[in-house]
Order: sequence, then C-alpha cells, then structure tokens
Amino acid sequence: MLGRVWYRVLQTGKFGASSTRFTSTFNYKDALGLNEQLTEDEQALMNSAHDYCQEKLLPRVTQAYREEKFDSTLIPEMGAMGLLGAPYQGYGCAGTTNVGYGLLAREVERVDSGYRSTMSVQTSLVIGPIYNYGSKEQKEKYIPDLASGKKIGCFGLTEPNHGSNPGGMETKATWDANSKTYRLNGTKTWISNSPVADVFIVWARSDKHENKIKGFILEKGMKGLSAPKIEGKLSLRASITGQIAMDDVRVPEENLLPNISGLAGPFGCLNNARLGIAWGALGAAEECFHLARQYAIDRKQFGKPLAQTQLIQLKFADMLTEISLGLQAALRVTRLKDEGKILPEQISIIKRNNCGKALEIARFILFVFKFI
Repeated sequence: MLGRVWYRVLQTGKFGASSTRFTSTFNYKDALGLNEQLTEDEQALMNSAHDYCQEKLLPRVTQAYREEKFDSTLIPEMGAMGLLGAPYQGYGCAGTTNVGYGLLAREVERVDSGYRSTMSVQTSLVIGPIYNYGSKEQKEKYIPDLASGKKIGCFGLTEPNHGSNPGGMETKATWDANSKTYRLNGTKTWISNSPVADVFIVWARSDKHENKIKGFILEKGMKGLSAPKIEGKLSLRASITGQIAMDDVRVPEENLLPNISGLAGPFGCLNNARLGIAWGALGAAEECFHLARQYAIDRKQFGKPLAQTQLIQLKFADMLTEISLGLQAALRVTRLKDEGKILPEQISIIKRNNCGKALEIARFILFVFKFI
C-alpha cells in the first residue's frame, strides 16, 4: 500500500481525493503550505523572481560553470529586478520583508549557488554594513549605485593565515594625523566579487581605536589596492572569487564606518548573509528533488520505473520531509527577524540544518543519476 501511495505521489505530485479518508489534495511542491503563510506581496515577489531566474539565469549557468566565467551583466540585471539590497528601506532598495529576501535567495539558488552568493555579498555584506553602520553621507553616496547594480561590492574579512578565525586578523589600519587618512596594509582571500569590485568593505585593526576591528570603505583605483582573481575553483564557478591586497592604501577618515567597533560588525553582516543561505540551500535541494523525481519516473530497470522501487520511494519521502521542515523553520526564524526578535543562535540553527540537509540530498541525487 505504501509503495503504491508514494509512486502515485512521485508520478502525479498529488495524493488523496479518491478516498473518503482524504478530503484534500496533497501538493508535494508545497507539502506543508508555505505559500499560504506568505503575504500577497511576498508571493508576488517570489513568483517574479522565479520567472526571472528560470528565464534569464538558468539558460546561461551551464556555460558559466564549465568556463568558470562571471557574467558582468548579472549584477545590473539583479539590480533592475530589485534583488540587490532588497530588505533595506530607501536609497533605491526595494524595502521587502526579510522573508521576501529569503524567498529571493531560494529562487536564485534554485538555479545556482554561485549566483546566490553574488547576490548575498552585494546585499548582506556590502549594502548591509553601510546601511547599518555607515553615516548618512556614506549611505547616500554608495547604496543607490550598489542597489541598482551600477557598482559591484565585496566584503574583505577572511585572511590567508586565519581563515574562519577573524579574531586573528593581521590587516592593520594605521592613522596618519597629518593627512587625516588611514594606511591599510594586509591581505584578504577567498573574497567573492573582489576582482570586479568597485567598492570594498574591509575590516582591519585600527591603532587609533585601541587596536579594535573597524570597517572601512575602499574604492577601486586607490593606490596600493589590487584584487587578483583565484582560478581553478571546483565549486561556485559562476561566482568570481579573488583576493584583496593592500599596500599602504590611503583611506580618507570619512570612509571609516563610524557606528560599529569590534567583531560585532562583521559578525552582524554574516548573520544576515546566513539567513539568506538557509533559504538558498533549500532552493538548491528542491531543484535536485524535482530533477531526480522526473528521472525516477522515466528511468526503467527490471521492467518498471525506479519510482516503483520502495528504497527510492523512501529516499524521496526523506528528502521531501527535510525540505518541507527546513522551509518552515526558515520562515519562522525569518519572521522573528522581521519582528525584531531574532537571536544569532536561531540563525545558526537553521543555516546549519538546512545546508546539511541540502548537502545530503544533493549527494543522494548524484548517486541516483550516476549509478542507477
């Protein structure tokens, strides 16, 4: 009985109606009713983003991945669609809810994780710190061009000798009272967007601020600033990655982010980015599920479709369960952020869970496509 039920679900995407025990129809694409919990604006935003991603991003991602090529038109396109800086108010940003931004990340990563990474960096790690920690003048100067995609930004935190330990940061900002500038020296690595960036958010230890970590806005063309590309990645190949090298880069005093000090600055940015990642990872998992579902229906072994095999049905049931629960968790936590009640630990929970489950799903799907 269970095998027949799951085969019908896999084949039609529907369950119920034929028996008096079931009075409604099960939709595997929205198993726990996510869509009905969204506002009309959020649903419209999701549908618009879905159409854009499927029509504009999907046709070019294969070539971009194979050639490890970043599409320079991507950022302006996303800006025109309102995808950049979406959850922020004013300065040319769309002003969506944080749930709305999560839905955007989900649709973009349904196509490619590298494309979502590009959007996340521009939104959470570049526009975000300027919006949250910057002066009024900085917001007016930088955010409109970043939100429209006229300019591209990057986020310089990770360093060659410390990786995910920002507390070991070696990049220095030395204050020069005569010129009223900071001299920045150091290297950042594995920086998304850096080779094509116009605006650089760089974190450094400032001697003027008791060696505390401070944020600085650097601009392309500053003397001593370079951003070489990292070649030969095995993942996120449609997203461009590089370093930020600073050799006595003179940064004006007005380019210091004035409203934050210490690791709270970069960690706050990363928390916002992780929220989008928690949604995006499930978009990737959903696409894996849908592709594999069709394959399981079409692929025949021993005279019957794979979808009639109970082990395959079990795996699809597991995948659908994890995706559905992950989306509900993401929705709940992101609503808390919209209500101003979010805790960093809650973001970490859904990011850790959803990314882990998405990876498990992708690995199983790879096994199905490759060996069965």
